[in-house]
Amino acid sequence: MKDVYLLSGFLGSGKTSLLSHLIEQLKAEGLKPAVIMNELGKLPFDSRAVHDDIPIKEMLEGCICCTGAEKMEAQLQMLLEGEDFDILLIETTGAAHPVEAMDAVLSPFFASRLNMKGIITVADCKRWIDRDKMTPQTRMLFLEQIKHAHLIVANKIDLLSDDEIATVTMQIQGLNSHAPIIQTSNAKIPLKLITKLEATYHSQEVHQAALGKQLSLASRLHTFSEPVDKDEFEQWVRELPDTIYRMKGYVPLKGHKNPYLFQYAYGMVQWLPEYIKMQPQIVIIGDRVESIVVIGNTPND
Repeated sequence: MKDVYLLSGFLGSGKTSLLSHLIEQLKAEGLKPAVIMNELGKLPFDSRAVHDDIPIKEMLEGCICCTGAEKMEAQLQMLLEGEDFDILLIETTGAAHPVEAMDAVLSPFFASRLNMKGIITVADCKRWIDRDKMTPQTRMLFLEQIKHAHLIVANKIDLLSDDEIATVTMQIQGLNSHAPIIQTSNAKIPLKLITKLEATYHSQEVHQAALGKQLSLASRLHTFSEPVDKDEFEQWVRELPDTIYRMKGYVPLKGHKNPYLFQYAYGMVQWLPEYIKMQPQIVIIGDRVESIVVIGNTPND
């Protein structure tokens, strides 16, 4: 039996950071992980965080919990038949309801081969404080991901005061009293905390977050036609509406040979240099992304 862990959490919460830390610890213990990554966009930006020696399957443009259940079963079948691994880590898109994603894994076809250990939800503590600013449907999804976790990673506490940390922890515990809460920065948790998990369902109602027409959460791929000024680009980012939750990709900057790796989540920006020339593209994720005009470029979406 292969143990399976499902990593959940809203857009930009830190799931990929958690995945990277868990992979490092598993390898240090002599265990070989395999990974399935589900991304809302068309390009597998997050999968580049996974080491080359790790078996990985990617599911792009959609949720495991929506039309992707059959694709998920196909990916699982290919991993089980074609790869040698000890533990499976599944990172869901930030738009996935964790219980629905979990159900997609619990196919009778894999009952004797996969052991679902539990849902690990990464909760963005900074976003929790501002949750009332989210649209009602998006906030419901954000809360549902926390509500149905077997372990909660309360991430980004370095951005909060001591009083805010205490308040957020108490409020999250009130939403889900069954799951242990681990306070983290950069989603670093000891491996031993997840190996003790055993997935169980509690007698609580599952509210399906509307991910179709009612919740217009979508992704858009933008290709840059020319380099942009970094200061002007950051000013454009600051002026984005609150309905843009996440951006990631490679931005070509004036005066730099290669595009920079760019990450954005809820007002926070991160730039990292790249030493090879990556495709100058970003994925924009949020509500009403079609109305966003990227600074200095004619969209090629």
